[in-house]
Amino acid sequence: MSTGSASGPVLIAGTASLLMCLFLSPKFIEFLRAREFGQNIREEGPEGHQTKAGTPTMGGIIIFTAIAVPFLILSKRDWQSIGVFGAALACALLGFADDYTKIVKRRSLGLRARTKLVVTVAISFGLWWVATQKASMAPTVRLRFVDVTIDLGPLYPVFIYLVVAGTTTAVNFTDGLDGLAAGSAAIVLLAYIGITFISTGEHDLTLLAACLVGACIGFLWFNSFPASIFMGDTGSLGLGGAIAGLAVMTKTEVLLILLGGIFVMEVLSVVIQVFSFQLFRKRVFLMAPIHHHFELQAWSETKIILRFWIVAAACGAIGFVVYQLSIRG
Repeated sequence: MSTGSASGPVLIAGTASLLMCLFLSPKFIEFLRAREFGQNIREEGPEGHQTKAGTPTMGGIIIFTAIAVPFLILSKRDWQSIGVFGAALACALLGFADDYTKIVKRRSLGLRARTKLVVTVAISFGLWWVATQKASMAPTVRLRFVDVTIDLGPLYPVFIYLVVAGTTTAVNFTDGLDGLAAGSAAIVLLAYIGITFISTGEHDLTLLAACLVGACIGFLWFNSFPASIFMGDTGSLGLGGAIAGLAVMTKTEVLLILLGGIFVMEVLSVVIQVFSFQLFRKRVFLMAPIHHHFELQAWSETKIILRFWIVAAACGAIGFVVYQLSIRG
């Protein structure tokens, strides 16, 4: 397929996802407000966040509706794209169950940790099965920085679990300010449009990545500061699952550390904070994840978000260049 003929459906799919988010979100926000499906704000969070209490959440439902319809209509549904879409949708459903438990069942902690672990393991195993058994991918990991490929053999499913669990957790941590997670995810996914379209020529993966980017941008219209709706765990876990799936199918699992550098930064801040407090009874940051640290330093929310987007864009661009150099080398 030529570049021109492949780009048409990709552009249409991405635009369709964006427009679906734009047109469906107002009615969905009204629906959530009428049923009082609003965000619960933790008391230990920054004081300024208390004004966000009651803001409609579970916006991930709109995001994945806008992704699913164009993708299922326009794609050829090859195994690689179905594997990514299935992992993303399954993670979104897990997030929805968590949101529903928190909001409707009034259980503040959501699903039990054991339940989340079991479901995440099952999703990871499914992604491994599609990648190795249906898409005929080798159980290898490529270190693109040094051009080395490692065969993990029976440990490959464990590695995929770490990628899925790590990415979903990282995106979930990042979803703490209006538009931060959606914008950062859109930037990382934009890099994956380049990786799949320009480099590998995987049309359906490109189309799916375009749908993800379009839905994120459309959702940002309502999720940007001050947010009219939050994506909730439905959105953050689903987008994390999509990014993890794309990393597995493009053999960029290790490179994702750079491509998704903004998410890595958020997770590391939590790890450092917990480790430091447990070991030395001292906190490195005023609050973790790190975006809260800057809030408590009196940075405005928009300033933090824009600067984090800049970091995300820089990481995505550098990661894409590293990928290009690795395939040319």
